[in-house]
Amino acid sequence: MGKKNKNKKKKVNPKRERYAKLRKEKPSIMTFTTPDITPEQQKQRQEDERNIGLFWRYNRSRRMTKGIGAKSKR
Repeated sequence: MGKKNKNKKKKVNPKRERYAKLRKEKPSIMTFTTPDITPEQQKQRQEDERNIGLFWRYNRSRRMTKGIGAKSKR
Protein backbone atom coordinates (compact mmCIF):
# COMPACT_ATOMS: atom_id res chain seq x y z
CA MET A 1 0.00 0.00 0.00
CA GLY A 2 1.18 3.50 -0.79
CA LYS A 3 1.82 6.22 1.72
CA LYS A 4 -0.75 8.97 2.15
CA ASN A 5 0.39 12.51 1.49
CA LYS A 6 -0.30 14.50 4.67
CA ASN A 7 0.23 17.85 2.96
CA LYS A 8 -2.48 17.23 0.35
CA LYS A 9 -5.32 19.77 0.33
CA LYS A 10 -8.77 18.47 1.26
CA LYS A 11 -11.59 18.69 -1.24
CA VAL A 12 -13.88 21.60 -0.49
CA ASN A 13 -17.58 20.92 -0.74
CA PRO A 14 -19.00 23.98 -2.58
CA LYS A 15 -22.49 23.56 -1.08
CA ARG A 16 -21.10 23.43 2.45
CA GLU A 17 -18.97 26.49 1.78
CA ARG A 18 -21.94 28.40 0.33
CA TYR A 19 -24.22 27.75 3.31
CA ALA A 20 -21.57 28.03 6.04
CA LYS A 21 -22.47 31.68 6.64
CA LEU A 22 -26.08 30.72 7.45
CA ARG A 23 -25.10 28.16 10.07
CA LYS A 24 -25.00 29.54 13.60
CA GLU A 25 -22.73 28.34 16.35
CA LYS A 26 -24.74 26.52 19.00
CA PRO A 27 -23.50 26.12 22.56
CA SER A 28 -22.68 22.50 23.34
CA ILE A 29 -23.75 22.70 26.98
CA MET A 30 -27.09 24.13 27.99
CA THR A 31 -26.97 26.04 31.27
CA PHE A 32 -30.09 26.01 33.38
CA THR A 33 -30.38 27.75 36.71
CA THR A 34 -33.44 27.81 38.87
CA PRO A 35 -34.36 31.12 40.50
CA ASP A 36 -33.75 31.50 44.21
CA ILE A 37 -36.93 31.04 46.18
CA THR A 38 -37.85 32.41 49.56
CA PRO A 39 -38.32 30.18 52.62
CA GLU A 40 -42.11 30.64 52.37
CA GLN A 41 -42.03 29.47 48.76
CA GLN A 42 -39.88 26.48 49.75
CA LYS A 43 -42.36 25.56 52.47
CA GLN A 44 -45.29 25.91 50.03
CA ARG A 45 -43.51 23.74 47.46
CA GLN A 46 -42.82 20.99 50.02
CA GLU A 47 -46.46 21.08 51.11
CA ASP A 48 -47.66 20.84 47.49
CA GLU A 49 -45.35 17.90 46.78
CA ARG A 50 -46.56 16.14 49.94
CA ASN A 51 -50.20 16.66 48.92
CA ILE A 52 -49.56 15.32 45.44
CA GLY A 53 -47.80 12.29 46.92
CA LEU A 54 -50.75 11.61 49.22
CA PHE A 55 -53.18 12.01 46.34
CA TRP A 56 -51.37 9.43 44.19
CA ARG A 57 -51.03 7.09 47.16
CA TYR A 58 -54.65 7.04 48.29
CA ASN A 59 -56.84 8.24 45.41
CA ARG A 60 -56.54 5.52 42.81
CA SER A 61 -59.05 5.69 40.01
CA ARG A 62 -61.51 2.79 39.68
CA ARG A 63 -60.22 1.97 36.20
CA MET A 64 -56.76 1.27 37.55
CA THR A 65 -57.99 -1.08 40.28
CA LYS A 66 -60.27 -3.12 38.00
CA GLY A 67 -57.50 -4.18 35.67
CA ILE A 68 -57.23 -4.21 31.94
CA GLY A 69 -59.64 -7.04 31.07
CA ALA A 70 -62.37 -6.31 33.61
CA LYS A 71 -65.81 -5.50 32.18
CA SER A 72 -69.00 -4.33 33.82
CA LYS A 73 -71.72 -6.92 34.63
CA ARG A 74 -74.33 -5.33 32.37
